Amino acid sequence: MRAAVEAILLRVFVGEEDRYEGQPLYQAIVMSALQWRMAGATVLPGPDGFGTSRSIRTELNVDAGPRGPMIVEIVDTEEQINRFLPVLNSMIGSGLVTLERVRAIRYRRPDRLNSAVPDAAPPP
Repeated sequence: MRAAVEAILLRVFVGEEDRYEGQPLYQAIVMSALQWRMAGATVLPGPDGFGTSRSIRTELNVDAGPRGPMIVEIVDTEEQINRFLPVLNSMIGSGLVTLERVRAIRYRRPDRLNSAVPDAAPPP
């Protein structure tokens, strides 16, 4: 078994309707994470939930439109996460960010071990 390493799980909870510079906020966070060369990012839709508004957000309420919760997860080193937090701070108007210490085990396909990572745009 591969050795586990200490890492940080950054979780960002936003609404599906939240925007940043004209695009969905969750997509903007993923693009920023790519630009900052984070290890990876995953977006998960929340089928149901509520926040400070105390209104239930659910995909089952067709009259409400796209108001479901969206969760962006990023696992990386503590240093990388700390560098990325000010970027998130400038993007999020309303939402929640959580941080957890985790032990991460990375698996890669053998054909990708020596492949070059495509260059992303450098951080601003």
